[in-house]
Amino acid sequence: MTGGSRGIGAAIADAFAAAGYAVCINYRADAEAAKAVEASITAQGGRAACFKADIGREDEVAAMMGFCSATFGGLHVLINNAAISPGCELDKIDGAYIEKIYSTNVTGTLLATKYAARLFGSDGGAVVNISSIWGIEPTAGNSVYSSSKAAVNAITVGLARELGPRGIRVNAVAPGVTMTAAMKKNLPGKVAKQLADATPLRDIGTPEDIAAVVLYLASDEARWVTGQIITASGGAV
Repeated sequence: MTGGSRGIGAAIADAFAAAGYAVCINYRADAEAAKAVEASITAQGGRAACFKADIGREDEVAAMMGFCSATFGGLHVLINNAAISPGCELDKIDGAYIEKIYSTNVTGTLLATKYAARLFGSDGGAVVNISSIWGIEPTAGNSVYSSSKAAVNAITVGLARELGPRGIRVNAVAPGVTMTAAMKKNLPGKVAKQLADATPLRDIGTPEDIAAVVLYLASDEARWVTGQIITASGGAV
C-alpha cells in the first residue's frame, strides 16, 4: 500500500495484517514511522516490509512493486492511500504547488495501479483508492486538493470499467473528517465538537473506521462491487 506510515494508512496496514495479509508499506520520507508500523505487525505474528518510494516517479513505483511482489510472492491488493493535502487559497497557488499535489494524488494513483495490474495473477485483484469527501463537496481554500480527489474518483470509475474484464476490481473510499493522532493533537476540543455535531451520527470517524471499509472492498465479500466511491463520513456527505 502507498502512504502506510501513519494515520489512516497505518490503520489500514494493521487491519490487513490482522486479516492475514502480508503488507508492503510504502513511505516517502518518514522511515521511522513506517518501520514502527512494520515492527508492530511483525511483533503480532504478521508479515510486513517497508519500501521508500516517491510514487510520483515512475521508476520508483516500478521498483516498489517489484520489491513487494518478490518479497511476498505476488500481489493481490493495492491500496492507493498516499496523498498530500495542504490547503491553499487561490492567490497563493502557483505551478509548483499544483504539480506537487497532483504528482502524488493523481499521477501516483495511476502509476501504482498500472504496475500493480501487471502483477495481479489470473484471478485478478482489487484496488482501493483513498479519496475524500472534499472530492465530492469541495471547501473554500482547498480547490487543488479537492480537484485532485475528484480526479481520483474519476480514475476509480474509469479503471473499474477498463480493468474489469481482467478480473480487477477498483473502488474508492472517501473519508470525512477523521481523528488521526495528528488531528487529535492539534484540534481544539470546541472545534472537534462542532465537526462532530455537523454529522448525522454526531461523531468524528477514526482511522480504524476507514480501514474497515477498505478491508471489505478488498475482500471476496465485495466480489460484485466495482467502480464505487463509498463515503465514510458519518453521513456528512
